[in-house]
Amino acid sequence: MSSGASLGAFVRSAPRLFVLTGAGCSTASGIPDYRDEKGAWKHKPPVQFQDFVGSPATRQRYWARSLVGWARVSAARPAAAHVALAALEKSGAVSVLVTQNVDGLHQKAGSESVVDLHGRLDTVRCLECGATTSRAAIQDELVARNPRWARMNAVDAPDGDALLEGPFDDVVVPACHACGGILKPDVVFFGENVPRARVAGCYEALADADGVLVVGSSLMVFSGYRFCLAATEMGKKVALVNRGKTRADDLAHLKVEGDCGDVLQDLIGRLG
Repeated sequence: MSSGASLGAFVRSAPRLFVLTGAGCSTASGIPDYRDEKGAWKHKPPVQFQDFVGSPATRQRYWARSLVGWARVSAARPAAAHVALAALEKSGAVSVLVTQNVDGLHQKAGSESVVDLHGRLDTVRCLECGATTSRAAIQDELVARNPRWARMNAVDAPDGDALLEGPFDDVVVPACHACGGILKPDVVFFGENVPRARVAGCYEALADADGVLVVGSSLMVFSGYRFCLAATEMGKKVALVNRGKTRADDLAHLKVEGDCGDVLQDLIGRLG
């Protein structure tokens, strides 16, 4: 049996899928991923939560690079993988889609039962009072206060970052309009925990599902990998669609190597 036929058989055998997606779904939309096919970092690891909170200089660096990178990530459009997963949900095959991505592209493609495990980049939250603001509004403020930086160009990095070099000491960082507190994108930074209630909801959805389909993730981050571990403990089968190594290779019932969009579009064709 070919890998495509095997994946089709897997989906038919698990009519209510718990789908877990990663950066590989969005690379075709122009958003770079973090890791290579061996699971190693392609760039320096992203900013850590404690550094962002504790260092004004780190926040200047983050927002300068985000100022340049946001325009591109906000303009990104769904790719073949997003479209195929939305079609799978519409057919009734997907009970929940848990994404580690923060770009909102699954929703743009039409998926409705989505859990943004690591939050959304298009919202900014105050760490002091909890007030939220749209990232678009923050972008307008960043551009107005930092016109020199707004004119700069740089290579894209994952999650709306850009490979921009400092020094960043003249970058003006917006503060919360409500209380003057520190603003942070409403995403889970490295070194920060996913909210407990969100994780608990994912475990409940996993318990109700018939199987797990992982798409475009190396699962090197535990926040996603734990659901494969839990599925195995529950006796549920796991299928992987990814280019290269994943942390769950030894747990998987099936692994299909290849481009996420191509594999999923083929799957849609097989399922009719």
